[in-house]
Amino acid sequence: GGGAVTEPDQLLVDQPTAARMLSLSVGGLRKLTARGVVPACKLGRSVRYDVADLRRVIERNKTGAKA
Repeated sequence: GGGAVTEPDQLLVDQPTAARMLSLSVGGLRKLTARGVVPACKLGRSVRYDVADLRRVIERNKTGAKA
């Protein structure tokens, strides 16, 4: 690949990919998901993360001056 974490049209990613996107360990991601900080989509026995939700989590948690 060209260094991109996800395919441009990919809507859902697995836990290791979502953790990498948020610079977290998988365990850290699981804790934040259990606390409701990071939304997840459960499909059967699989847990997937919506890329748009991950972007919103990043935006919601940014600190610093508001432009």
